[in-house]
Amino acid sequence: MPWPICNHRTKYLLHLVLSGLLLVTGLRALAADALPSKTLDDFSHPELWHAEGTDDISAALRPVADDHGRGLCLDFNFNGVSGGATLRRTLPISFPDNYALSFDLRGAMPANDLQVKLIDASGDNVWWFRREGFQPDSTWQTITADKRHIESAWGPAKDRTLRQTRTLEFTIYAGHGGKGDWCVSNLRLMSLPASSTNEPAVSASDSANSLFLQQAQHATRGTYPRGFSGEQSYWTLVGADGGAAHSALISEDGTAEVGKGGWSIEPMLIDGRKLIDWANVKTTQSLQDGYLPIPTVRWQAGQLGLATTLIADGSSDHSRLLLQYTVHNDGAQSRSLTLALLLRPFQVNPPTQFLNTPGGISPIHDLAWDGHAVQVNHALQVTPLQAPNAFIASSQVSSAFVEQLTSGKAPQVSNLHDAEGHAQGALLYRLTVPAHADVTLALVVPSEGMRFIPSTNPAAWLQSQHDRVAVEWREKLNRVALQLPPAQQAIVDTARSAQAQILMSRDGPALQPGTRSYGRSWIRDGAMMSEALLRSGHADAVGEFLRWYAPHQFNTGKVPCCVDARGSDPVPENDSQGELIFTIAEWWRYSHDSVGLNLLWPHVERSIAYMDHLRASERSAVNQKGDRRALYGLMPASISHEGYSAKPMHSYWDDFWSLIGYDDAAVLATGLGKLDEATRYAAARDQFRADLKAAILTSMQQHHIDYIPGAAELGDFDATSTTIALSPGHAMDWLPSALLAQTFQRYWQGFVTRRDGSQHWDDYTPYELRTVASFIRLGWRDRAQQLLTFFLADRRPAAWNQWAEVVGRDPRQPRFVGDMPHAWIASDFLRSVYDMFAYERIADQSLVLAAGLEPAWFAGRGVAIERLRTPWGLLSYSLHEQGGQLVLRIPAGQAMPPGGLVLPWPYPGEPVGAATLNGKPVHWHDNDIVIHGLPATLSVLRPGTDTSP
Repeated sequence: MPWPICNHRTKYLLHLVLSGLLLVTGLRALAADALPSKTLDDFSHPELWHAEGTDDISAALRPVADDHGRGLCLDFNFNGVSGGATLRRTLPISFPDNYALSFDLRGAMPANDLQVKLIDASGDNVWWFRREGFQPDSTWQTITADKRHIESAWGPAKDRTLRQTRTLEFTIYAGHGGKGDWCVSNLRLMSLPASSTNEPAVSASDSANSLFLQQAQHATRGTYPRGFSGEQSYWTLVGADGGAAHSALISEDGTAEVGKGGWSIEPMLIDGRKLIDWANVKTTQSLQDGYLPIPTVRWQAGQLGLATTLIADGSSDHSRLLLQYTVHNDGAQSRSLTLALLLRPFQVNPPTQFLNTPGGISPIHDLAWDGHAVQVNHALQVTPLQAPNAFIASSQVSSAFVEQLTSGKAPQVSNLHDAEGHAQGALLYRLTVPAHADVTLALVVPSEGMRFIPSTNPAAWLQSQHDRVAVEWREKLNRVALQLPPAQQAIVDTARSAQAQILMSRDGPALQPGTRSYGRSWIRDGAMMSEALLRSGHADAVGEFLRWYAPHQFNTGKVPCCVDARGSDPVPENDSQGELIFTIAEWWRYSHDSVGLNLLWPHVERSIAYMDHLRASERSAVNQKGDRRALYGLMPASISHEGYSAKPMHSYWDDFWSLIGYDDAAVLATGLGKLDEATRYAAARDQFRADLKAAILTSMQQHHIDYIPGAAELGDFDATSTTIALSPGHAMDWLPSALLAQTFQRYWQGFVTRRDGSQHWDDYTPYELRTVASFIRLGWRDRAQQLLTFFLADRRPAAWNQWAEVVGRDPRQPRFVGDMPHAWIASDFLRSVYDMFAYERIADQSLVLAAGLEPAWFAGRGVAIERLRTPWGLLSYSLHEQGGQLVLRIPAGQAMPPGGLVLPWPYPGEPVGAATLNGKPVHWHDNDIVIHGLPATLSVLRPGTDTSP
């Protein structure tokens, strides 16, 4: 399967290149005069160089000459955005088998990233050298990067050996941003002996992880976390609404990572001389009430049990983590044992995770126990609610510390320092647990810099905090209520959990797809998460997101693909403008906040102007000839689609989103009474839609295919991308229905072979959940349910109602899985589930009801939905079989769109039998019955019902 749309995984690597998140090993300053070298540029011709900055960044070059010789300086100002300031020239270079690139530099600036890029003649293949957090001195210094430090960055070439390049760039990329200057001189290429490349470059974190990975290979299973033991591990998120920056993780085995990239607290039980850990127990997971973001991991070892529960208490700015441990004794005799709560230098995020927040080691350099709390690294404090019997600690790298737990030889200490960051500690509780009873202990980890004073009644305090958090989440997650048969309760619970996952993953107002691998905000992800939140009753969160994100728009009108602490990212992704307009339009349609829309309107205008500029660049004479005819009138090539990260392509994903943006801009202009703008935007939309349709058909003809391709140049198949054409793009109104059906028929055939095991596969991304909504619109009710059943089976762990970005066929094969949970995927699921109950049909401005519900679900109490948000108000209805009739009841005061409420024929085949609406006969038209007045009771004769007297 092709990877779906998203700045995730492959495509994200390009962002790392451009935004400074990929770990690169250090520089070596070599004695340049001791090596044979060739001067590539003595900077005597500064006119060969060009300076430029990405969007809204100013950059200017100036020559310099001093006692050191000639050079070139780059003066820059980041002006509060992310991106880079670049010096570039054409400079053909042929590289020997082994080499080093050397240059002198000086300057003054905040800490930013230094990048040297080497680009081949095609412009597509790039190699690079980079140093993070670089601050030059005011005096000249020599930097030398040898072959092992110059790495392949991106490009379609299969052979990534650096042999010949045509263009060289020096770039200062935003770290702390600011303004300053940077000067370069004496650019040289040196030949090195072959032996000097034998030693591979190894990062500091890789080295630390390798050490513990080696230790784990020789240790008893369970001594180290599962992720260090050669097995894929899973986890879930615990945090406050908007508190991504302070969120915690809990592993499937009960270990808690107390903060982003932080160390962890791992429980173990000591029963005499026996150590009970994650490897020798039966483990189950759960969420409170089946859906609240209050997870529990339960161990069972014979008659002993341990339940570990995590609760995030507080606000997005200041939260605290409550860790509750309940030891159960199911036996007939009391048991004496020890609970050890280990503070360990490991993240829950395992070593296989490498994006943004590399997983694995999280150093503990210092532990300090004052009898009331343990302070870790002079920062976070761990405060026991009940006093432990002892605190022990050690800095031994091997498994000896864990082994000492059963021997009683671990030293009791009050302070421990370990320069390597390998310190471990443990709070020990000696317990006597009565027969058929339990004992509960708890820890509190407040935000950094905060102290916690335990209550004099810790059990009552803990329960009150627990209850309050649960009440708050119940209110947030039950604004829409779903009713399905008991066998389908997982759909209901996962839909509620999905809301929590989106809310917990946001950093203040910033919607994010995750908190570790993808802890930054994309407008792409935000647009689709916003739609899910709006339908769930969280318009306030969407409004906060828009008021935060929209002002990051560049002066050109370009909408940044993503925003993080450094500001707006300039990487061109031509879906972004349409996604921002769509999100503004959806928020306005659900919130009806005209005052807020007026404030956001300038961002719509500037986005459309930029889209007009982009579109005009491809409506050229050259694109009306030959193979380029399929490009005419489209958005320019970009890397918004992950599959095109090696080389930008004309992705129809960009075009579908841009068409949505034009359409929504016209709607917004009309809503604000700006009729001239509405007319102009509608005309641009119609022209673009005609160009897009022609381009799709031309690309199909050129590539001899019978489906909608992912990119005009490639003719590739990517149905997960094409889903956007149907929802929210409403392409059924303008693309041939047979073409849409054939495209998704091809996807269905591939899905069936994968599901049934006749096609080999290793992994896939659950963005495919979007196809459920597409199948519903195509009228493929049964197929939609089969998709949903397949995807639900790949929640890991299933009881935590979540998906990672990557799902592996072998659940224990270690791999990169992205964030767990992944909030964009949560929104794909939530949008598809809501579409099962009701979706908007633009052609007649109606709401189509129950188009994705399985007929077997109508038996018994049937199905129902309450308070689903729509642009026309709340929607509630029930649907169940009664006395041979299928009865739809819609109370008064519900949403009523201009085109009415539509019930499509809910059973296989064509409509049969009689139907009555409020007691009067009503007929099916094109398999639909339309309701225009409320309250309404629609009764439909169930197929096969015997109506004879």
